[in-house]
Amino acid sequence: MAPAISLASQAPHERRSAPAGIDIAGIAKSFALNGSRIEALRDIQLTIPGGAFVSLVGPSGCGKSTLLRLIAGLEAPDRGEIEVGGRAVRAPGLDRGMVFQDHRLFPWLTVERNILLGLRQLPGTEFQKRAIVRDLIALVGLAGFEHAKPHQLSGGMSQRAAIARALAPRPQVLLLDEPFGALDQLTRGRLQGEILRIWKHERITMLMVTHDVEEAVFLSDQIVVVDQRPGRIQARIDVDLEKPRRRSDPAFVALKERVFELLSAAEPQQGALTHSHIVVKENK
Repeated sequence: MAPAISLASQAPHERRSAPAGIDIAGIAKSFALNGSRIEALRDIQLTIPGGAFVSLVGPSGCGKSTLLRLIAGLEAPDRGEIEVGGRAVRAPGLDRGMVFQDHRLFPWLTVERNILLGLRQLPGTEFQKRAIVRDLIALVGLAGFEHAKPHQLSGGMSQRAAIARALAPRPQVLLLDEPFGALDQLTRGRLQGEILRIWKHERITMLMVTHDVEEAVFLSDQIVVVDQRPGRIQARIDVDLEKPRRRSDPAFVALKERVFELLSAAEPQQGALTHSHIVVKENK
């Protein structure tokens, strides 16, 4: 079992006063393709409370990953505003960490040095920073591979190193784009549990894109269903099930089936959903 994370006591920079919420108002985004414009997102309105874990689910190509990139400041919207912690997003920042579908590690650096990159702009001693890196390496199950380079790791191990690197500066918001998609089932399940433990300890705001409905139900406080392109929010599902959750719980299974129904209904041939807000209560 991975050791309990101790970033709070070892962090070389000041502890944040409160989790940062995300406010998305009227976001639209399109891209040029073969001389025409492809509308990726239309009128996205979404508020994510500070400290919440929210998952975005929807058909491939509906703009979920584009929305994450806009929040990260990697792209600019055509219209609308995004605020994180009350501050407008204009560019990437250390307050937002992101884990991509591929690991994006620097191939010439070791696992340890890749993770240290996340701390290079922060104050603190080399000892403090290396202590944080050691905790994170143990947390994601890479102890013994500190000095390995990405080409010496499996795809799943490389992705775990990328998760540790994103967590290193203790961002206020962690954006996760299919972070566990490359992992085997057992490792995926363990890292889902570790992500929940980090979320609970740090009360960091997490926004995740996933195509795995069970994963969304297991992790999320709220699941946001996005319609076909142009992406629009069609339903928000509050998941009021106690964590940690049992995948065999009838309430868990029922909610998973409900999300599948909403995804099927979001297909164009089935007709568009109206904006809805569904609350699923735990069976006492």
